[in-house]
Amino acid sequence: MTLAIPLQRKVNALGVLLVLVAVTWVVSVGEAGPPPVKMVVTATAYNSVHGQGQGDDHALAAWGDRLEPGMQAIAVSRDLIPLGLGHNAEVQIEGLPGVWLVKDKMNRRWKHKIDIYMGEDVQAAREWGKRKVTITFAAPEA
Repeated sequence: MTLAIPLQRKVNALGVLLVLVAVTWVVSVGEAGPPPVKMVVTATAYNSVHGQGQGDDHALAAWGDRLEPGMQAIAVSRDLIPLGLGHNAEVQIEGLPGVWLVKDKMNRRWKHKIDIYMGEDVQAAREWGKRKVTITFAAPEA
């Protein structure tokens, strides 16, 4: 005994399947977003100790965040903010593990630069020195 499926039903089933595949593809492409941004910047390091930063509270960042030793935080030059490095943006830094958060911004005189927060470890900041690194972060939403 053979079960004959009418041609119209086969066409309808194929059409539904194609629509489901197309919708799945569109949704997955829509969620992907733009590729991450990679750029080379100058990286220095800073601490929350007397003599570094402005004002009396050396642990208070420009956006009002309180920096604490152990945090993976960075300051960015203001020209990088419109490129996607605004407050709390997640950044990967070549040569350093994990994800770093933008918690501070630098004086307007600095361009294309990040400053890596190293708590109260002045020696670690000195050893870091000044170097070029590649950073990776999400592109800003259009």
